[in-house]
Amino acid sequence: MSGETQDGQTPPAAGEAPPGVFATFRQTPVQVKALLAGVFVNRLAGFLQIFLVLFLTHHGFSAGQAGIALGVYGAGGVIGTTFGGYLSDRLSARTATLISMGGSAVLIVSITYVKIYGLLLLVVFGVSCVGLFFRPAAQAMLTELTPQKSLVMVTAMYRMGMNLGTSAAPVIGVALVSISYNLLFWAEGIAALIYGLIAINFLPKQADKPAPAVATPEAKARNGYRVIMADWRYLFYLASVLFVTLAYGQYTAALPLAIVHAKESLWWYSAVIVVNAVVVVTCEAYATKFVQNWPLRLTALFGFGLVAAGYAVYAIGIMPALLILGTLLWTGSEIIGAPTTWAYPGLAAPPDLRGRYFGVMQSTFGIAATVGPIVGVTLWNHLGRGVWVAAAVSGVVATICARIGMRIPAATATDEPTPERVVEPAGVDAAAVESPTVEPAG
Repeated sequence: MSGETQDGQTPPAAGEAPPGVFATFRQTPVQVKALLAGVFVNRLAGFLQIFLVLFLTHHGFSAGQAGIALGVYGAGGVIGTTFGGYLSDRLSARTATLISMGGSAVLIVSITYVKIYGLLLLVVFGVSCVGLFFRPAAQAMLTELTPQKSLVMVTAMYRMGMNLGTSAAPVIGVALVSISYNLLFWAEGIAALIYGLIAINFLPKQADKPAPAVATPEAKARNGYRVIMADWRYLFYLASVLFVTLAYGQYTAALPLAIVHAKESLWWYSAVIVVNAVVVVTCEAYATKFVQNWPLRLTALFGFGLVAAGYAVYAIGIMPALLILGTLLWTGSEIIGAPTTWAYPGLAAPPDLRGRYFGVMQSTFGIAATVGPIVGVTLWNHLGRGVWVAAAVSGVVATICARIGMRIPAATATDEPTPERVVEPAGVDAAAVESPTVEPAG
């Protein structure tokens, strides 16, 4: 990638307060609002991963078989986000979303009728893989439709919708399971179709990208994922995502074991979970009003470094006061750093490779989220409290990698944007929709 700026952030005009959640939401195009609504609906009915183990054991499969199925689901998600990024770039974000929602709706409902274990594993893999095609497509479309100065805030809204839906899904799921598991999966399939209908009616129609007539050596060198592998700064960014996620996930793996070992009530573990969830849902978007214009190096310092600080507090001792202090620190890292971290691939990627850049980031996150708990439990069994030192070190490494890797390419920060695709809102009067522009960063 060409020359890079130090930070690539756009400060507000002198005397102008940075826009908040509601001001930014009012200014976003109708397609962005529709996309945010679709993602919320999708996560509100995200039942399969939560209830898969209970569903399988309820139908006579062993706990070991259920655990394998859950692992297969995780592997499908990693592959799905990677391939979804390719589909988004090669076809369009809208097309990738329609494939994802239509395919996952059929596969989710079919789970209730499959009785053969091997075939069931294939369906579970397919649901996870196809069902996550939409994630890199959604973020690529958000980047394309949102002015750069608003992207971090819109990403915070995207995350808030996902977090709200994910928080409510278990409660809704329990109510549906009390009636029937079939109803549970039918409801998730219907939610996928609702998102698909939103995509058909509101997301922009984008021209498919034809393959180049002649594949020159230069074109081959710039093709697809090869660009990412050659983008050494982005690889450092991916490393930061990997290490921070490995550390962050220890609150679900090593922490409950440490609380039991310290002979503290498991109520304190519930308190940690509740504090994290409440602070993230209620504070992240508001905090982004101020964080969105920070220099990237400052975001990296706080967004990644506070994870190291939080788990270092746990290393001092597992007692109520330190539990809450440590939790507030690593939760602070999420509300400060996550929106910028999630938006960054759209800022760093060439316009025609945004889907792949997002897909690789989300796959890296998925791998770390899957492997992290296994690593944490293993370290706890061998090192005891040393697991918190290891988590803190992982947070420090993430901070260093983010500091090196997170730079906005100069072309993105200073060049006038040119339309990459033919964009025509579906189901909306094109004249009534203001075409989004990308404002140069300062």
